Amino acid sequence: MKNNQQFGRQGWTPERMGDQTGKTFVITGSTSGTGFEAAKILLSKGAKVVMLNRNPKKSEGVISTYKSELGNNIDVSNITVDLGKLASVRKAAEEVLKIVPRIDALMLNAAIAQVPKQVITEDGFESQLGTNHYGNFLLQAILFPLIEKSKGRIVTVGSMGYNLGLKTIKFDDLNWDKNYNGNAAYSQSKLAQIMTVYELQDRLEEAGKSDVKVYACHPGASRTSLIRTSGGLMTRFIWQIMKLSPMVQSAVKGAYPELMCATEPDLDQAGFYGPTGRNYWTGPVGECKLEPHAKDKPVMERLWEVSENAIGQKFEV
Repeated sequence: MKNNQQFGRQGWTPERMGDQTGKTFVITGSTSGTGFEAAKILLSKGAKVVMLNRNPKKSEGVISTYKSELGNNIDVSNITVDLGKLASVRKAAEEVLKIVPRIDALMLNAAIAQVPKQVITEDGFESQLGTNHYGNFLLQAILFPLIEKSKGRIVTVGSMGYNLGLKTIKFDDLNWDKNYNGNAAYSQSKLAQIMTVYELQDRLEEAGKSDVKVYACHPGASRTSLIRTSGGLMTRFIWQIMKLSPMVQSAVKGAYPELMCATEPDLDQAGFYGPTGRNYWTGPVGECKLEPHAKDKPVMERLWEVSENAIGQKFEV
């Protein structure tokens, strides 16, 4: 791991970003929180932003907000997607391919968290694994050829939750039919997302491809609506109290890691990026220690195969 102060004492900030005119960023989950702030900062730098959100009415409101703050000339649009439904992901991805000529970065920001009771998606998956991992896996698989053609990036917004729970993938009970635990299922879904990043890096290297860069980051503890919208009552209560403390940072600062991974030149793909302060909750943005279980090669390879079977499609590199 490099010095986590590689960007100075203040860490990485959007001041390091140059003009993004001519670049296109596709970002999921941008109606609130870190996704909202990341898209806004990119637009302020002249980028084109294509949002992928579940709620079209909220998305219209967000676009109005951006235009009122940044001016009517910004280039922002929305495509409706529900990452928890593979059919919806396919439809949205095909629409992206029709209307977007290039992707400089696909930013996988959307997630659900700490779902208190087991929910099974229409495709037969535990909802957090289905949304956070399989939905994003399929989206990447379909959009990959365009990202490669654009010499673009894929940025996965993970979570320090990857380091909680079982610290592996529960292949014998992926849906948690036995002893469902919302926090543990969430941790598994975020670990699966992060493992996919490093397995994809390995596959690109093996194929001799260096045009696409793939990054993993986390937002730290940020004031977002994530837990409020999907967590259980006690989890939401505790989080509302924590959000008032200095242990939690703003959603704007929570957006910095994904913006860095989407735009910073020559960033080492082997790293895991986010706030570098205590517990990696807040602090200057830089490289964080990634625990070895997140790069367990046999698990990563098996997960890739299981994921291809789950989405019914090969992720060709």
